[in-house]
Amino acid sequence: MLSAPSRFHSTGAFLHFFFPSLTAMVGYWATLSLNIPDFTRYAKSQDSQIVGQAFGLPVAMTLYSFVGIACTSASEKIFGEAIWSPITLLGRFHQPVAAVLALVAVLVATLNVNIGANVVSPSNDFSNLAPRLISFRTGGLITGFLGLAMMPWKLMSTFGTYIFGWLVGYSGLLGPVAGIMVADYFLIRGTHLDVASLYHRGGPYEYSRGLNPRAVAALVIGVFVALIGLVVPAVRFLYDYAWFVGFFLSAAIYYALMLRYKPVDAQV
Repeated sequence: MLSAPSRFHSTGAFLHFFFPSLTAMVGYWATLSLNIPDFTRYAKSQDSQIVGQAFGLPVAMTLYSFVGIACTSASEKIFGEAIWSPITLLGRFHQPVAAVLALVAVLVATLNVNIGANVVSPSNDFSNLAPRLISFRTGGLITGFLGLAMMPWKLMSTFGTYIFGWLVGYSGLLGPVAGIMVADYFLIRGTHLDVASLYHRGGPYEYSRGLNPRAVAALVIGVFVALIGLVVPAVRFLYDYAWFVGFFLSAAIYYALMLRYKPVDAQV
């Protein structure tokens, strides 16, 4: 199983598949990275959250990736075809006890992942829109209904649709957001935030009625360039690198637009 030859016949063919897949995975984890404050704000110290993320994410994801690759490769040896979906793979087993235990494990894993990665942040967001009307629990229910309305079973119908369509596609939306946030915090603010002013009207973060038009402009341009490859085949490579293109382009545009508004204490 581990000595199975590569399906790629050249380095170019491998890279053509590798980089869009890398973009998809970065986009996948960028979702959680953007809302990681929903979790790290409960950390006892900065060091504790750094250690937790530095160990938990790289080590765990390396292990999970190996298990996924190994099981897919093993399925080809055992069943004669590469089966990437755990559910489809479980359907090939004819041992009820093993199948039930595996399905329970998949159910628990799905609940844990979705509650932690996909429910907490949007629930907070919906609740913050109208705190008096929408509680955190109600925000979670709204998130659940919207998740069903997106019909995820169609997005995951094939690995190509899921990876190159969905993951790469929405990475083009998340990359610009991350780029603007990173540029603002590190380059514009110099990692210094006036926490009290974040909650006050008329403060340095009020901008134009609570909206920063320069950030919106950087976001729109970044998303447009990152996704233009979907409709213009000549620049398809921009879409294949959607997260990276959107991240760096929006960060650069936002930084340039915000230079004249850079706080004095961040210019040291």
